[in-house]
Amino acid sequence: MSLFHARYSTFLTATFLIAATCLGLSGRVAAQENAYPLQMSSSRSIHRPEVPGPNGLVTAGHPLAATAGLKILMHGGNAIDASVAVLATLNVVRPQMSGAGGNGFATYYDAASGEVWSLNATGAAPMALDAAALTPEELNKGIHAGVVPGLFGGWVSMLQKYGTFSLAEVLAPAIAYGAGGHPLEASVAKAIAYDEKFYQQLPTSAAMLLPAGRVPYPGEQFYMNDLAETFRKLVAAEAAALKNGASRELALQAAYDRFYTGDIAGEMADFYAENGGEFSLEDFAAYQPSWTRPVHVTYRGYDIYTSPPSSRGGLEVAMQLKLVEHADLAALGHDHPAVTHLLAEAIKLAKADIYHYVADPARYRMPIEGLLSDQYIASRRALMADATTMAFPEPGQPPGYKSSSAYLASLGEYPLVAANREPSFAGSTTSFSILDRAGNVVAMTPTHGGAFGTGVVVGNTGLTFNNGTRIGSTSPYPEDINYARGGQVPILNNSPIIVMKDGEFVMALGTPGGETIGQTQFQVLVNVLDFGMGVQEAIEAPRFSIFAAPNFYKAGAQITLRIEDRVPVALFEGLVERGHAIELAPSYSLGSIQAILRNASLGTVTAGADPRRAAYAVGW
Repeated sequence: MSLFHARYSTFLTATFLIAATCLGLSGRVAAQENAYPLQMSSSRSIHRPEVPGPNGLVTAGHPLAATAGLKILMHGGNAIDASVAVLATLNVVRPQMSGAGGNGFATYYDAASGEVWSLNATGAAPMALDAAALTPEELNKGIHAGVVPGLFGGWVSMLQKYGTFSLAEVLAPAIAYGAGGHPLEASVAKAIAYDEKFYQQLPTSAAMLLPAGRVPYPGEQFYMNDLAETFRKLVAAEAAALKNGASRELALQAAYDRFYTGDIAGEMADFYAENGGEFSLEDFAAYQPSWTRPVHVTYRGYDIYTSPPSSRGGLEVAMQLKLVEHADLAALGHDHPAVTHLLAEAIKLAKADIYHYVADPARYRMPIEGLLSDQYIASRRALMADATTMAFPEPGQPPGYKSSSAYLASLGEYPLVAANREPSFAGSTTSFSILDRAGNVVAMTPTHGGAFGTGVVVGNTGLTFNNGTRIGSTSPYPEDINYARGGQVPILNNSPIIVMKDGEFVMALGTPGGETIGQTQFQVLVNVLDFGMGVQEAIEAPRFSIFAAPNFYKAGAQITLRIEDRVPVALFEGLVERGHAIELAPSYSLGSIQAILRNASLGTVTAGADPRRAAYAVGW
């Protein structure tokens, strides 16, 4: 029996046993003591246990994806190998959120070198795009929407740079679930039902998403045969290269080339040409994933690493943390309205700057160092009042702003008026974190943008593209540097985070949530680093998000603070007294954090998964 077959001959049986064990552990249990960094007990209760993993941990947005990654770890793979297995499986079991045709960011801690790196796997809008000729709806869904697939290139780059397994090995679980079927998770059925009439108009989308001429039922066996066949083609390209004597790296490159310049790229380009879309072979061939240094700040002695532009979420979280670092949040207590008020004000200030200055780094200059400088943070912090909320502010003037592309663009006429084009569209995303036996850590947030991205299944590939041209990921204002333009990479909020202290791993986390991603991660970091919560307690604690009408690009936008309805009455009343416009959200509804946390005093690690969605953590 070959090594490959030995590793996977019992895959489905083992997956069933692991998933059953995880489900058996769920339930309402007391919040655990020994939280990081303090040894605190809490009266707050949690719905799921913190999952131990002395040999490795995977926490992901679906139980089958988490167990696919765990199988790789158990068979000797590392965190990167497991990550690609999780990514491919998520494409099958949560296809509305993520896939090979999507985009994403990873933050990676390499234990051997002690370095942290950021992977940008985001594609550009097609060169032929003319956003001015399209409606906001057309930029969001349909044949004219979308950006070049970035994630598959990211998968290959991860395996080439840090992985040890073959593409065949890490795609095997996804192929098995795509061709053999799996019980459909309820949120997938709900996402299909939401746009059923739209999918009915597109034969390729209807064939995959409405296979019996209707929305599939939750729990019904669901197949993605075309996607499984695309994955088989990529595996075949790798196998043919290996047979001809290619190295592992070159064999992986053969799969990459088949996707971006070979027959798969040709099928994608032909489909768009035949249906009046803008994507061409040149668009696919021009794409390259990139590894860069992450955004880095310190917060209360911890090193925070997160995604740089074309993510805006990383800078947003970094600014938010620095804006509240002066305050003794722990002394006030988690449920004090002054804490929530301070966090909300910091979010406003960060968003006002980030949405103004951040765009595609390949095209624009940004004052990143200035935004994070102590001098500038202090000047922005001075705008926050303890007793009253502020209107959504104008962007500030950080050091270096006069050489930024945003400032130069503003020298012309800049009215920020776009009539009915202004409201933004929500996103659909997922996230996972992985720790392996060697201490390597991956936090990654992949996305399709909106549910199923553009909603267009591309020919017979089984792929849907990220709808990054939508308002929200792009600006509705033509003079803005983040307006949708051909060849430009739109901005994402995806910003997975790794926390270190004195050279040791502390925490990995990420979340979906569109324009709430940075806000959710900010609150969970404060829960752990300021309030000493354990990982599951920090995840499950009630949280809030601010929303802007018409959008966060516009100073003076109307701000609403949505807060989960489990908060104490005194907190709610305190926010109203400070002038916040409050809406109560369902008890568990904002974001979906997947995180891994090391206990400083005990040296052990545990993982948590958010009960707000279908996430699960597993370990061994």
